[in-house]
Amino acid sequence: MNKKNKIAFAACSGMSPYGLISRITSADIVEETENTISICMGATSADRTGFNNLIKKYPIITISGCDGDCTPKILEQKGVKSILNINVMDELNKKNLKPTDVSRLDDNGELCVKYMKNKIKNELKRIENK
Repeated sequence: MNKKNKIAFAACSGMSPYGLISRITSADIVEETENTISICMGATSADRTGFNNLIKKYPIITISGCDGDCTPKILEQKGVKSILNINVMDELNKKNLKPTDVSRLDDNGELCVKYMKNKIKNELKRIENK
């Protein structure tokens, strides 16, 4: 992917164990991969100057924590549709993985993040190869 083909990640900012997994997964992927950025959903929701332009500049993958899917809904309210929504709760339930804390990662939480990072990195590869 070249520099102008960045992909943005917008992660759940909810106060649940799944929200924590969403945020850490997104932060880790942006740190570990090239041409990715993260979107602050709090600033986006608050209509902070610059964020409304940013969400329209790059394709966005939303990482929802639960079945509320707030992240893509917030973007849609701003006139932006994500190219992909990944629901952490659904994905972890398929593998019988369950985070247990809203603010700290224990060993189980680390397993959840590792699984989600692999899943999302595979999706990134699929998108890059289109």
